[in-house]
Amino acid sequence: MGFWDAVLGRSTPVRPDLDRLFALPSAAVTLQAGAGFAPTGRGSVCFAGVEGGAFERLRQDVRELLDAGAGPGGEPVETCRDAFGYTWLLARRPPGDTAALVNDLHAVNTLLEEGGFGPQLLCSLMGFRDAEGHRPLALVYLYKRGTFYPFAPVPGADGKRDNALELQVRALLADDLQVEKDLARWFPVWGAPGL
Repeated sequence: MGFWDAVLGRSTPVRPDLDRLFALPSAAVTLQAGAGFAPTGRGSVCFAGVEGGAFERLRQDVRELLDAGAGPGGEPVETCRDAFGYTWLLARRPPGDTAALVNDLHAVNTLLEEGGFGPQLLCSLMGFRDAEGHRPLALVYLYKRGTFYPFAPVPGADGKRDNALELQVRALLADDLQVEKDLARWFPVWGAPGL
């Protein structure tokens, strides 16, 4: 960081470290043991939509890679757009196979980054549910920050979050994940595929 950056209050952006995603399986074990939330086997990657042939070919490559990895009888990957125009790619694995799901999420992020679309990547998430299957929770990876945060929407309460649960999960996973310190960056991902 240079002199003028310091004077003007600018900071050097954190370089994304996609390998941090590989900490999710151990975090899932901690989360299940400490708070009773189990993985759903669903995860997604969110990126800003880009038009053009190169991006469309890359998106097709991602789909083919994940569809092939799903194996016989596996569910194919899905893509959708949210109300803000962002594209979500949803991957599914058996709930107990968090390592395979993390590999899928890592592969998608890596292919997009290597294809020159790293600036369009926003976040990845892995979904969890409580023992009764009623309360959703997501561990969200912020691509541009290289950090994670929990997101816990309150079921049936449109636009409300369970802040106490989010703070509990933050404390529980402090040793497993690089948790985002700035709570203002814990953006809501309402209705995100995989949640």
